[in-house]
Amino acid sequence: MQVLIAMGVTAVVLLLIAKGWIYFGSVTLIPITFSFQAILLGVALGLAITVASSISYYVWEAYRRSADYYLKLVLKPLLLPDLIWLGLLPGLSEELLFRGVMLPEFGLNLEGILISSLCFGVLHMNGLKQWAYIVWATVIGIVLGYSAVWTGNLLVPIVAHVCTNFIAGCAWKLRD
Repeated sequence: MQVLIAMGVTAVVLLLIAKGWIYFGSVTLIPITFSFQAILLGVALGLAITVASSISYYVWEAYRRSADYYLKLVLKPLLLPDLIWLGLLPGLSEELLFRGVMLPEFGLNLEGILISSLCFGVLHMNGLKQWAYIVWATVIGIVLGYSAVWTGNLLVPIVAHVCTNFIAGCAWKLRD
């Protein structure tokens, strides 16, 4: 229950930061346009990220240790139905802040993608021993940022992020 509360509080804080940034700044949010194509692209991207994560998990020992530590910390206390929230809360709030607000603020270009992705990676820092997870989150941030710029639709990285978190959570929970 504490993990769900922490995820909820973190999601609300990230949403408030994003909303404050929009309100007090001059940033224009990347649009969220609902379409079957955007959802399909997001699901495909989420599956690709999940496969890449699985491969990295088996070939990169530092990432495996970091992922196991992080996932044990976050997932161990959760029940299978709780994994829906694991997908939705970070997927929505993190994408709104990092790809929806930060990315347009820093520029819808390589520089903006790199800066917002580095910030996304740092958000996933749980100590310097977990450096590999920070690197992984930064790389995934680049992929998600590129998808937002390429499609011009924030729905694509949101769906990808939700799918990735949900599928990875289920796979880890069932394996554990």
